[in-house]
Amino acid sequence: MRMDKHTRRKKRKWPKIVGIFLLLFIVAGGVYAYSIYHSLNKAVETMHTPIERDKSSKRTKDIEFKEREPFSVLLMGVDERKNDKGRSDSMIVLTVNPEAESVKMISIPRDTLTEIVGRGTKDKINHAYAFGGVEMAMDTVEGLLDIPVDYYVQVNMEGFKDIVNAVGGVTVNNDLNFSYEGHSFSEGKLKLSGKEALAFSRMRYEDPRGDFGRQLRQREVIQAVIREGASVSSLWNFDNIFDALGNNVKTNLTFDEMVDIQKHYKAASKDIEQIQIKNGSGTKIDGIYYYVIPDEELNSIQTTLQEHLEV
Repeated sequence: MRMDKHTRRKKRKWPKIVGIFLLLFIVAGGVYAYSIYHSLNKAVETMHTPIERDKSSKRTKDIEFKEREPFSVLLMGVDERKNDKGRSDSMIVLTVNPEAESVKMISIPRDTLTEIVGRGTKDKINHAYAFGGVEMAMDTVEGLLDIPVDYYVQVNMEGFKDIVNAVGGVTVNNDLNFSYEGHSFSEGKLKLSGKEALAFSRMRYEDPRGDFGRQLRQREVIQAVIREGASVSSLWNFDNIFDALGNNVKTNLTFDEMVDIQKHYKAASKDIEQIQIKNGSGTKIDGIYYYVIPDEELNSIQTTLQEHLEV
């Protein structure tokens, strides 16, 4: 009888013990989740840099993320210099359509000849940022692609290595043997540190594809950062990741808007189509090199992006 009572008491204790451990685990998880949320919110507040334009001149009203409306983002890698605003080292436009569950991405060659909107002259597109900052860069890209550019994300390329290091380095697929800035890169799968990733994404002149080869490597690194940053292992290093982002990224997106995008547009990231400029050519005008996109191809790209944005 005593043995039975003892056994029954023991059996009754186990659910309580398990319940206590589960409760502690849930509470600890909640505290950890809150810590991540708080750190992310703080980082986004640091990154948030509003601009003077409330919305694109090609929009009649603000984007409503909760209504799952298509939108666009200009991603700029900026080579910041001391006592100099710097130039946009790379310009990538993303259009996002949640109903089509797709993203279209186009890299604009930095030497592309176009009208610098707000300045009234034709020049290399990457000079727009140097002349008039983010606003002039966005307006000039709008003029070239004939679509609204709704948001921007600016990355300090020199500090990009800190972001790569924060996620533990990145793994990329390299299709060209080359050396640059004291680093050697062989063909195949490579694991890169921050300094290596920066050199890997900057090389241009040794690549027979020129700026297009560099754009390919930049996309490789950006996609690798996103993969590593989204991995479970990166959660344990979230403080360093958020600090690196806060110190090196600027955007006019708010924290609430980012949350809405994650909630309502997540499925779109499954299908990312890269639009390639195939028929452009380099030419010299008054001794200066420019990249010229034929009108027929530019019109085709404009139509594709307009249809994707439903404008």
